[in-house]
Amino acid sequence: MKATFGAGCFWHVEEVFRKTKGVKSTQVGYSGGMKENPTYEDVCTDTTGHAESVEVDYDPDEVSYGDLLKIFWSNHNPTTPNRQGPDIGTQYRSVVFFHNDEQKKAAVEMKTKLSPAAREQFNADIVTEIKPAEKFYRAEEYHQQYFSKSNF
Repeated sequence: MKATFGAGCFWHVEEVFRKTKGVKSTQVGYSGGMKENPTYEDVCTDTTGHAESVEVDYDPDEVSYGDLLKIFWSNHNPTTPNRQGPDIGTQYRSVVFFHNDEQKKAAVEMKTKLSPAAREQFNADIVTEIKPAEKFYRAEEYHQQYFSKSNF
């Protein structure tokens, strides 16, 4: 099964999912925009509409989509539109790209469930977009598993 998430800089997001039991593979890339075959430089202009994203291939017998959603929401601030930490721009937005109706339903339900806690913790509402998965463009090879390659 596939799951796709955008939660800021994809390097950190990929690392968290890559180390999750039941995740078979991950890849970072760009999704949700209008430019075909974007490069990192294109996406950094904040004009392509793409979000830095992580595509997760997982075994639902080992990790549920609900567990992946929990990991997603607990590893970034879902209340800051188009920003995570020092990274600013639409490419850093919080977004769940669902691949089927079950994923959509689970994402909407969890967002609703987490909203009161987010309001209390961040004094703001969750702004995470929940959108149908679009074409995923794999990022350049040097971005793949960046943290493990860079010895961070």
